[in-house]
Amino acid sequence: MSAPPSTRRQAREPRTPPAPARPRRWGALVADTALAVAGVAGALCIVLAIATVLLDVRVTLFSTGSMSPTIPAGAAAIARGIPATEVEVGDVVTVERPGRLPITHRVTAVAPVPGGAPDARRITMRGDANAVEDPFPYDVDRVRVVVFSVPGIAPVLSAAGTPPVLAAVTVAATALVVGMFWPRRRRDAPRPEASDPAGRAADEGAP
Repeated sequence: MSAPPSTRRQAREPRTPPAPARPRRWGALVADTALAVAGVAGALCIVLAIATVLLDVRVTLFSTGSMSPTIPAGAAAIARGIPATEVEVGDVVTVERPGRLPITHRVTAVAPVPGGAPDARRITMRGDANAVEDPFPYDVDRVRVVVFSVPGIAPVLSAAGTPPVLAAVTVAATALVVGMFWPRRRRDAPRPEASDPAGRAADEGAP
């Protein structure tokens, strides 16, 4: 049971019910969603950067269909670096070629390099869509084996590194941060109550 009013003024003044919660505006919801997406993307970039350094992980983009249908043109693959001694027949690996682009094909044969280092291997490869093996074997001491691939995203990843896209992302991120931390005036702040000289005088004059 609530306590009785202590003064006549409190008895006369109606109790103000609590203001209902104001619904969030669409702008705030969009900003929060964009900030969450940016946070997830940033976390993924950090994870990928750490994996690149610690696990020798790289992203390989496929512009041709030599590995179709296993890895079609336009796909992107995650490849992890391993010593050549761990390569097995049937693996899909990426081999670096001095002065040329890397090549990613399936291993068809593995053998020691005659007169080479103990850890080196001579591997023969062939694309799944090719009828014959590559013209020459590859002498390697380390390769990158494909872990998994995602079709169709190579053009997106390739375009993401172009200057116009990087500039647009920078501007959007700047606008998002400024919009989130820009000071706003609170519309639901309580207003000070108006004074009531007559009522105060009546209260003070009451016995």
